[in-house]
Amino acid sequence: MTRALALIAPRGSGGETRVAESRVAENDVPAETPLLGLPLIRRTVLAARRAGFTSVSVAGATPGIRAALEGAAVDMTEMTAAADAPPEALVLPWNVVVSVQDLEALRAGAPEAGVTVDSRADLRGAERHLLASLVKETEGFMSRHFERKISLAVSRRLAGTSVSPNAMTLVSLTVGLVGAAFFLRPTAASETTGALLFLLHSILDGCDGELARLKFQESRWGGLLDFWSDNVVHAAVFAAMAVGWSRSLGQTWPLVLGASAVAGTFASAYFVYRRTMTRPREGPLYTSVATEGETALSRAADAASRRDFIYLVLILSALGKARWFLVLAAVGAPVFFLMLTAIASAERRRRLRGYAPPA
Repeated sequence: MTRALALIAPRGSGGETRVAESRVAENDVPAETPLLGLPLIRRTVLAARRAGFTSVSVAGATPGIRAALEGAAVDMTEMTAAADAPPEALVLPWNVVVSVQDLEALRAGAPEAGVTVDSRADLRGAERHLLASLVKETEGFMSRHFERKISLAVSRRLAGTSVSPNAMTLVSLTVGLVGAAFFLRPTAASETTGALLFLLHSILDGCDGELARLKFQESRWGGLLDFWSDNVVHAAVFAAMAVGWSRSLGQTWPLVLGASAVAGTFASAYFVYRRTMTRPREGPLYTSVATEGETALSRAADAASRRDFIYLVLILSALGKARWFLVLAAVGAPVFFLMLTAIASAERRRRLRGYAPPA
């Protein structure tokens, strides 16, 4: 599998590269043209590093290209054609916009990938291609078909600004905590407002990861901040539901339900953190509750961990019955924790037998 990438000037390559062919010899979009906050050619170089290319060379570097690639650790070679590229290198015209997944596919032998930008009219299509690559296969139905459409639109507008992924995480955290406070008053209007802010928190929570991948600013600290802020918001919502219900009844037993939901939430979060996020790894810190291949139980746990449940909170809140969800959470959060311990025990037993299910 090749580990070298050579970027050359656009030219009708006649199949010389394994990517979508550039249509014209003269390109009216300079390599330093911004695309979602980064110059075209710098975006490709950074994506190549993420995709596992250890060597990236650029032919015919103009002053504009050199400025766009400052600090990117790129070999500015004198090659002028694909034939001059390093042996075994993947040759790519710099006007072919590729995501990290595209480059991984090309390294693995895919015949073509990416979107060719031959004019400024093609830039919007390239944006759509890159934004689509941010959608995760494991997302819930509503997250994929509703929330992502909004979060991607927000991220598209923020990509060219100085707003950082961690700043978006803190904004999302703040919105979620403000939303939680509305559950302290168990009325339909207050609970619905809280549920809508809870949903907005979920939408904005997608923006931090999107910005991190668009700007190539992923970090372990950012992943941990995102993970724990989500769980803090969930616990705050459950606690506020319990306190509001307790006040309205003049009874303390709803606090027991709240304690169960909060304890189950943090116990599960810490368990997942210890099992999947403490070891050095590339890519996202958390993708699944399983660490050694999927099983029916791990798939069920992954499905339960998705945030489509927020829509149930919204429906119940509109009816003034958000407390019903607290009952579900008081049972479901501890059960989820037990599922995680069962998955870990099963993986431990398989290791002792020298067997793991296929990844």
